[in-house]
Amino acid sequence: MVDDRRYSKEKLKLREQALLILLSRYGTELDNTRKSKYDNQSIYECAHDWVSQGNVNCNGITKYYEANYEKGNKCLRSLIIC
Repeated sequence: MVDDRRYSKEKLKLREQALLILLSRYGTELDNTRKSKYDNQSIYECAHDWVSQGNVNCNGITKYYEANYEKGNKCLRSLIIC
């Protein structure tokens, strides 16, 4: 078995919780054309980044998503990554 702290039980559980929160909040909203208002890629990227940054719980993850990943903030997100 590979001993990689990125995939520890705690981090995998936190990633699962982050995805559940984000998908339940943003994954079900549709726009007027019945397409998802928020794309799944941004939700998964947000959960990944949240865990990778060392957060130990999901407090504040929705505000973090809205500030950095919500449509219209793609330029901000690309600046953070670069």
